[in-house]
Amino acid sequence: MITEQQIVDDLDSIMVPGVMRSLKKMNLLRDIKISDGKVELNLANAALTPILQETLKNQIVETIKKSRGIQDIDVSFLDAKPKDINEIKKVIAIMSGKGGVGKSLVSSLVSVALRRQGYEIGILDADITGPSIPRMFGITERPSGSESGLLPVTSKTGIEIMSINLLLPAEDDAVIWRGPLIGGAIKQFWEDVLWGKLDFMIVDLPPGTADAPLTVMQSLPITGVIVVFSPQELTAMVVRKAVKMAKQMNIRILGVIENLSYLYVQEINKKIEIFGKSRGQEMANTANAPLIGQLPLDPELAKLCDAGNIERYDIEKHEGFVRNLNEILLDSQK
Repeated sequence: MITEQQIVDDLDSIMVPGVMRSLKKMNLLRDIKISDGKVELNLANAALTPILQETLKNQIVETIKKSRGIQDIDVSFLDAKPKDINEIKKVIAIMSGKGGVGKSLVSSLVSVALRRQGYEIGILDADITGPSIPRMFGITERPSGSESGLLPVTSKTGIEIMSINLLLPAEDDAVIWRGPLIGGAIKQFWEDVLWGKLDFMIVDLPPGTADAPLTVMQSLPITGVIVVFSPQELTAMVVRKAVKMAKQMNIRILGVIENLSYLYVQEINKKIEIFGKSRGQEMANTANAPLIGQLPLDPELAKLCDAGNIERYDIEKHEGFVRNLNEILLDSQK
């Protein structure tokens, strides 16, 4: 006799068009009933157009008939909102307090490092007025969806991404909005996008300590933040404001990453501290959090980002970065 687990296994082979993640990973299955050789399936219709629902229904029926020999199959779709479907284990915000220090870059590299280890990852680009995540991943297609919600766009390696740039007519169009509209967009990206089941949601925060980062910290179930900065004293001073903001809001600071820490010149085998002496450990002490790593100025990385191929970057070559990141995020389970 066919079992519910066998049905679930079958559904894991059916990909949701546009997202290319399975029905199981998108958490759309609501209920299974098996009686007298008949299979009844109830799925959520969140963010699915009627055409997409019909496509999935046909695929489900065909798959179960082919693999299990069951002829009597009934597939129904129930009204649901993405926020009722999504199951996200950890929400990690990447913050700096200051623009231009590589916060979006670090958000992307953290996501790539975690994805390579098999984790299910999503990136919520909360930098509404300065979004750059889609360009680094080479994503230009617009999200699809229905009246009930949006489907994220998936990167080459399977990272789900939602950014305001994916909704604009052109990527260089300016978003000239006041704070409440920006905060509303961030909330919509959290509640109205069908993320499905994720191990980590990486939130790329905008710089500063005003409306947008405040909205994220108050509206999303933040597990903790990773602080990004560069070695200049001016930058460190501004980033310390963001550190104090997180502490005042009782948000856990998971770790610190120093970006643009040095330039390695291979010909002379020397590290040149272009922006001054490293302040990595100093900032880690200020934040009372571990130093995850110090990332260099890397021409190779810059080229990959401009070409939309950040997923090809060898982040593992930076000694200890991935190891420290894993230790910190595993510790965040406590």
